[in-house]
Amino acid sequence: MTSVDQPADRHVVDSWAVRLNRAVYRAAHHWFAWFVLISGLWVGLPWLAPIFMHLGWTGPAEAIYFVYSFQCHQLPERSFFLFGPKAMYGLDTIQSAWKDTLNPLVLRQFIGNAQLGWKVGWSDRMVSAYSSIPLAALVWWPLRKRIKPLPVWGFLLFILPMAVDGISHFFSDLAGIGQGFRYTNAWLVDLTHHSFPNWFYYGDALGSFNSWMRLITGVLFGIGLVWFAFPYLRASFDATSRQAETQFEQAGVDL
Repeated sequence: MTSVDQPADRHVVDSWAVRLNRAVYRAAHHWFAWFVLISGLWVGLPWLAPIFMHLGWTGPAEAIYFVYSFQCHQLPERSFFLFGPKAMYGLDTIQSAWKDTLNPLVLRQFIGNAQLGWKVGWSDRMVSAYSSIPLAALVWWPLRKRIKPLPVWGFLLFILPMAVDGISHFFSDLAGIGQGFRYTNAWLVDLTHHSFPNWFYYGDALGSFNSWMRLITGVLFGIGLVWFAFPYLRASFDATSRQAETQFEQAGVDL
């Protein structure tokens, strides 16, 4: 009985091993397509939240806001809005529409209304930083054989602007939302001799200095990450694919 069962059991084990190896091979061989698909879904979901709210699908929208709240502060004065008269709103407008508070835990709860539109599920910095990764990857892919990986020092240069901008915002916000040195940017007014309009220096609205810095530094982060990491990811997945191909050839099994 044992001698009869063992080959059958071995056949089952071999079958599952072949299936697993084949799945690993296909995942490694098509890793870039999987990355674009999954990352595209991840960066697209926050934009579905305001669309769902506009359609009256509050359940799915609130679920998206909840999931992304663990990744982002979701402050409304630093977020994009859809289906309203403006793409972004100043702190005073948010306070008038929601609650007259500077408490970030209260402010972040405002997702919009029919008059202002509905908030995207994460802030403008997250939009620029994370969306730029799959976009930069799509640019890198056709050039992958012609450009060398970015060295570590180059990667640090790409992420340094976002680190400086984010850390300075953090310390500025310790004085209170709308109270710190990054809200008025008086230092920049003096540095540029007031060469730009007041709205450029003040607040977080779209087109302001703070808004531009979050968008630009986020894009630089995404480009630097792809340029630095993706050549190594490609090399690793290619090695995995070749190893799987060799094993299948030696076993006489088709991929």
